[in-house]
Amino acid sequence: MKPLIIGMIHLPPLPGSPNSKMSLEELLEYVRSEARVLEEAGVEAAIVENLGDYPFYKDEVPPVTVSVMTLLVREVVKSSSLKVGVNILRNACSQALSVAYVTGAEFIRCNILNGVYATDQGIIEGKGYEILRLRRYLNANVRIYADVHVKHAVPIYSVPIEVAAQDLAERGGADAVIVSGIRSPIPPDIEKVKIVKEAVKDKPVLIGSGISLSNFRDYCKIADGLIVGEADFKVNREIGGRSLKESYEKLVKECREMVR
Repeated sequence: MKPLIIGMIHLPPLPGSPNSKMSLEELLEYVRSEARVLEEAGVEAAIVENLGDYPFYKDEVPPVTVSVMTLLVREVVKSSSLKVGVNILRNACSQALSVAYVTGAEFIRCNILNGVYATDQGIIEGKGYEILRLRRYLNANVRIYADVHVKHAVPIYSVPIEVAAQDLAERGGADAVIVSGIRSPIPPDIEKVKIVKEAVKDKPVLIGSGISLSNFRDYCKIADGLIVGEADFKVNREIGGRSLKESYEKLVKECREMVR
């Protein structure tokens, strides 16, 4: 079975964030262009993420961020055939779920669904109890893709990754488990991915960091999905910048050929 290729639409700084410069119309044109590039490259899905809003809030973002994210995610849903996901950094998972529900997006990425982590935003506790109840209350058909031993963080409730993955999939209610390296540019060890796949046999396992043009073949063979958005897939290798169609095309083509 071929892995799901998920491109990243990394948003520039949004209104209300420290480095905001673009108007709403400029942001709308930006996401339309990004969706078009990914779609033409053969990518099946995309996550819309407020990467430009650093430094990030821990788990609740201001109303203006939710409003703008809703506008932009809806534009991607309307203007493309991509399966669309939402990630509101650092861990505004309930708000991401609300945006996904309102816009018709299919899934969210939740960095910390359960457990407790020391992060560069401070101590963050998982709110799976809140997010799953919100989804039930809304009767929303939105899937939750959640990280295990998430990047840019150290677990305080420190258990082996296979135990954390089982807790995430069973007690946390994740629909898919994401495995990443310690930072965004760094991929997870292949052995770590295998351990997680063995631990959560009935749930998809996705790669959440470090995919490059030099290593993607290794992960296409083992993972159920790749979240792709590092420097190799950006114009001028600009982190958080515009997507590079040619790189995505190469990855999609070769991954599909490998798993025929």
